[in-house]
Amino acid sequence: MTRSLRTARFGAILTFVLAGLMVGTMTVRIPALTDKLGLTEATVGALLLVWGLGALVTMQSMRGIMARAGSRTVLRYGGPLTALSLLGMGLAPNLPLLLVAAALFGMSFGVVDIAMNAQGSTVERAYGRPLMNGMHAGWCVGAISAGAIGSLSIAVGLSFTANLVLVALIALPVIIAIGRTYLPEPPASAGTAAKARKRMPPVVYLLGAIMFFAFMVEGTVADWNGLYMRDTLGAPEAIAALGYPVFEIGMLVARLTGDRLRVRFGVRGVMTVSGVATAAFFTVVLTATTPLMAVSAMFFVGLGVATVSPMTLSLAGTATDNPGPAIAQAGAMGYAGLLLGPVAIGFLSDATSLRTALGIAVVLGVLIAVSARFLPAYRSLPTHTPERLSEPELARAA
Repeated sequence: MTRSLRTARFGAILTFVLAGLMVGTMTVRIPALTDKLGLTEATVGALLLVWGLGALVTMQSMRGIMARAGSRTVLRYGGPLTALSLLGMGLAPNLPLLLVAAALFGMSFGVVDIAMNAQGSTVERAYGRPLMNGMHAGWCVGAISAGAIGSLSIAVGLSFTANLVLVALIALPVIIAIGRTYLPEPPASAGTAAKARKRMPPVVYLLGAIMFFAFMVEGTVADWNGLYMRDTLGAPEAIAALGYPVFEIGMLVARLTGDRLRVRFGVRGVMTVSGVATAAFFTVVLTATTPLMAVSAMFFVGLGVATVSPMTLSLAGTATDNPGPAIAQAGAMGYAGLLLGPVAIGFLSDATSLRTALGIAVVLGVLIAVSARFLPAYRSLPTHTPERLSEPELARAA
């Protein structure tokens, strides 16, 4: 294994870490943001919607861009723009400018998210073995770090502005520096850019649907778990807040082991078990009689759902010669679930109850398990060898 490939793998993982750190920093300091600008809960909801729509818009437009430019070029521009837009959110003095900054942050993150997954696919195909779960573990590390830094910032009295500016100024030079580590995509056949504007192979849409289900579960846990623990189970605020970090720890553990499990048991086997485990343990959350039981079950929900989205993105990257357009299509479908899931829970909870509405996560787990049975029997990754990437390209990547 060449030094350039090891460097590229490290750069891809670090990109996931930085992305998780920047997005996590924004979310964990939302209470401080409401204090800074006197925002209502409805306004915070609008702010998050603007951010999510910004990300979704760019994700939907990435197929042609990825085919023409490739993940390396896109990341070299999108990464610094994400850090700068986070800086803009931290410095925004009023709501109108904050909304503009949030839209830009969402749009630049949407670009980075698709491109870093395409770069991850390029790296794992060069290695010839699954690596995507390990890269997504980097996201978990970044998100957990954001929580730790946020808690420390609160303890020492750093404001929302100071916290975001600090993280942005740390992330900016690092993400510029690792731009040199990215690999170019393997040579694509003629007409790749034109093909990217046409329909993808059917399996890409199936993978996008499975990712949609998984991200709906993740979004549901992130946005509604704390409220469910507090208002339905009667947990104290401190206990209710533990549900999501415990869920993230479960995801981190699963992603650190997911690539080895995939090699041993295959995609369909791992994804089927993941769906069943998600449904079963979320049922435990909904039927728990104590907050401690529910919080404990959240670890296993995270363990269950964690490997689904990395595997779908990895497999999408093997569906065509150039991984970027297929990952852009599957990713856009998946992130729609992250955006729409919490909204659907809100409407259902108004019509019924929050416990009943959260039952949709059980259904989603079943859908993941059933859909996985329709996937081809992936046993190995299509690969490109370092020799197909020219020596000057590899030297620059190092």
